[in-house]
Formats: sequence, C-alpha cells, structure tokens
Amino acid sequence: MATYEEIKKANEAIQPIGIEKKDKKTGQVTKKDYAEVNQRIKAFRMVYPDGFIATEIISIENGVCIIKASCGFYEEGQAITLGHGTAYEKEGSSFINQTSYIENCETSAVGRALGMAGFGIDTSVASYEEVSNAQLNQEERKATPKQVEYLKKLYTGDKLEKLLKINGIDNLEDMAMEKASMLIEKITKKGE
Repeated sequence: MATYEEIKKANEAIQPIGIEKKDKKTGQVTKKDYAEVNQRIKAFRMVYPDGFIATEIISIENGVCIIKASCGFYEEGQAITLGHGTAYEKEGSSFINQTSYIENCETSAVGRALGMAGFGIDTSVASYEEVSNAQLNQEERKATPKQVEYLKKLYTGDKLEKLLKINGIDNLEDMAMEKASMLIEKITKKGE
C-alpha cells in the first residue's frame, strides 16, 4: 500500500485547470482549480503502475446512464480497493452528451473513484470534467437560429406578441431551446 508521501508526490505532478464561476446574485467571478481525470489516472499509475481501474454499468434506461468505478491494487493476488465512485449522465443534457453520454459517465465515475482514493483532491474531489459539464447543464441553451427562423414564419403580429409575453421574453432569440423544440414538435404533429 502506498504511503501518504507517495500519493502527495504524485498529486504534485497534477496540473490543475481553473474554472471560473459567476455568482448569479452578486455577479462576482471566482476561480477554482480542478484536476482532469487523465491527470488523476497518471498520478494513480505513478503510485500503482500495476493497479486496477474498473468500471461497471449500473443502469442504462431512458437515456440515463449510471456507472460505478473502482480503483485499487493487488497484494498477494488479492484485489485491495482504494476507492469507489459513481456517476450519472443524461443523454442530450449537453453537447457532448448528445453522442457520448456513456463515455462521459464512465470518465466521471473513474475521476470520482480516484478522488476517493486520494488522487487529484488537493483542489476538489470533483474533477474538471464533472464541474465543466455541470456548468454547461445549468446554463439554459437558447433556441437555434433554425428554430428561431421556423417560429418566425409561424408566429407573427399578435400571435408573436402573445407567445413572447407568455414566455417572458423580448424576442424569439431569447427562447430556451427546449421550449422551442416543444413548440415546433406540437405544431408539426398538428400538421400531420
């Protein structure tokens, strides 16, 4: 089993990346450093070159994936687990999750397991990937130009004014992507 000093030395090799966060109430911007999962893996391999990192899909249903990861080492043929981590990702919840939500989930789970084992936690247990993905999911994405163009053809005059008022926006470009998708789907189904 590794010593505290060995893990400390491996963590010193990690080059964290800063993420800025803006407080919605005060507008104040703060910056915090996070370790990327690949950096945590490198640090783990420095200490445990023959160690293991294993993942297991717990569930994939309705576009939601849950993965558990474990990391550890072998001692006299026995697997000694150092940390577990679990992650949850939803298909389509961010740009990357439109095509790679399972891979993204696995990476997050590995990062958390390594964090629980002490790798890359000088700044946070959460990894850079987790925090940046969470920020993307929190930001409400606006309607695409194609959605706006389509809605402008359908909503004019009083209908447009009513739509804007109901949604509490000044123009169609401010509409949430999800809301625009719902409207377009509803209109398309009526036309079928």
